[in-house]
Amino acid sequence: MNRPIALSCGEPSGVGPEVAYKAWQALGSSLPFFWIGDPAHLPGDCSVSEIADPSEAVAASARGMPVLRHSFPGDLELGHPNPTHAQRVIDVIARGVDLVQAGQASALCTAPIHKQALQDGAGFSYPGHTEYLAALAGVENVVMMLASDQLRVVPATIHIALSDVPTQLTAGRLSETIRITHAGLIRDFGISAPRIAVAGLNPHAGEGGKMGREEIELIQPVLDQLRDEGMDLRGPMSADTMFHAAARQGYDAAVAMYHDQALIPIKTLDFDRGVNVTLGLPFIRTSPDHGTALDIAGRGIANPTSLIEALKMADRMSKARTP
Repeated sequence: MNRPIALSCGEPSGVGPEVAYKAWQALGSSLPFFWIGDPAHLPGDCSVSEIADPSEAVAASARGMPVLRHSFPGDLELGHPNPTHAQRVIDVIARGVDLVQAGQASALCTAPIHKQALQDGAGFSYPGHTEYLAALAGVENVVMMLASDQLRVVPATIHIALSDVPTQLTAGRLSETIRITHAGLIRDFGISAPRIAVAGLNPHAGEGGKMGREEIELIQPVLDQLRDEGMDLRGPMSADTMFHAAARQGYDAAVAMYHDQALIPIKTLDFDRGVNVTLGLPFIRTSPDHGTALDIAGRGIANPTSLIEALKMADRMSKARTP
């Protein structure tokens, strides 16, 4: 069964609707997806094919961008989120999850949301998409992977102050991050025997304890335990030497200790093509690795490349999961 990908609308006053339509123009019926949102929020020159059910999306994509209508109240002002839209943005995400969990869509791709707008307009209590999706799926632990053709990288800690990393980076957290990454590489990327490189926390991976002991007292014991279970792990490695081209040939994914240690390499290597992937969910979720870009909304200059790559990756992952 050729099931389409569900694409949530995200923040309608940002670039999400524009890049969604540009993605359909680029992909057409070669990679069917349907957009969940209000057709009135799409650029005025869009060719839209409204559908009543996801099963209609494949045929509809030959006529226009398939749209599963989800009406929003109030007016749309590009670049300025409308508080009355906040709950509908949240509802669209939940609707997408329901459809993919019911088997009506092969994967969920999420357009960027504006977290402050959701908090102000609907009391959204989650730090972002990832945590909300985990709650909807009833999953306690998930990890964020940033992926492109050049690099896959997972931060063990994400949106916290750098000063908080040493206390938040526990053996349990690191072990769970590596386990979820390992399982995701097998299930979602079709890598039967994943090789994972693990960065140290300190410069030069602590240099034998001279610049910190987290590598000796925390990271190394976790890696030793997981190696005993059969995982192919390298590290702890010095982060400044593990992301050049030759080093990247030696592993399938890297686990970093904090946000910038992970995101700086991939954004330097492949800024436009990076994809945000949530591992550990019972369904596939990808997202473009950029924000709502309110400052350029409506100007027709938004780059759809990251969304196109997110849709392509969701398609590949769904095929890897198919028995």
